[in-house]
Amino acid sequence: MLAPSDLSVIIRLLVAAVLGGMIGLEREMHDKPAGFRTHVLVSVGSALYMIISQYFAMEGRNVDPARIAAQVVTGIGFLGAGTIFRSGSATKGLTTAASLWAVAGIGLAVGIGGVFFRVALYATVIVLSALILLARFESLFLPRDRRRLFTLTMADRPGQLGIVGTKLGDIGVNIRNVNITQGEEDGSLTVSLLLSIPPDFSFDDVKSVIRGIEGVKAVSWD
Repeated sequence: MLAPSDLSVIIRLLVAAVLGGMIGLEREMHDKPAGFRTHVLVSVGSALYMIISQYFAMEGRNVDPARIAAQVVTGIGFLGAGTIFRSGSATKGLTTAASLWAVAGIGLAVGIGGVFFRVALYATVIVLSALILLARFESLFLPRDRRRLFTLTMADRPGQLGIVGTKLGDIGVNIRNVNITQGEEDGSLTVSLLLSIPPDFSFDDVKSVIRGIEGVKAVSWD
C-alpha cells in the first residue's frame, strides 16, 4: 500500500499547525508558560504520529493506530505537567496544560484526515471559546471565587510596589498576599500578588490597569 502523497501530508501538517497555533496564540497573549510555538509543535507532532501510524497499518504491519494515539495522549501529560506549578497559595498553569492536551487531540484528528478535518476545526472553535468567552463569563457571573494570582515584573525602585498597591486600591482591588523575588541582572522584581477582584471588574480589566502603571514591565494572571 502506498504512503500518503506528499501534498496530503503537507496539508495535514499545515492544518495542524494553524489550528494548534490559534489556541497557542491565545495562550501567548496571556503570557502563559506554553504559548504559540509550543502549541504548534504539539499539534504538528501529534498529526505526524497519526500519519505514520496510519501508514504502518496500511502496509499490513502489526501496528494499531489507536494504540499509538493513546501513547500520544499519555505522553502529552508529561509536557502539560511541566506547565503546572505552585506560586504562593495558588496553582498556576492548569488551563494551559489542558489546552496542550486538547491540542494533541486536534493534531491526531488532523492526522487521520478526511471527515476528521471538520472534527478538528469544531474542536478548535470550542477550545478557543472556552479559553476566551468562558473566561469572561466566569469573571462576570461566577463571583464566588474572585481571587486570582497576578505575577508582575516591575522596576526595582523605592515606592514602586506602593504605587501598584495605591492604584489597585483606587479600583477596589484588595491585596491578600504578596511574594517578592529578586530579578536577574536587569534590576527588576518579580512580584506575585493574590488579589481579590470586585464583581464589576474582569481579571483582564485588572491586568490592563496594572500594565498601565509606570515601571511595570509585564503582568499575567492565572
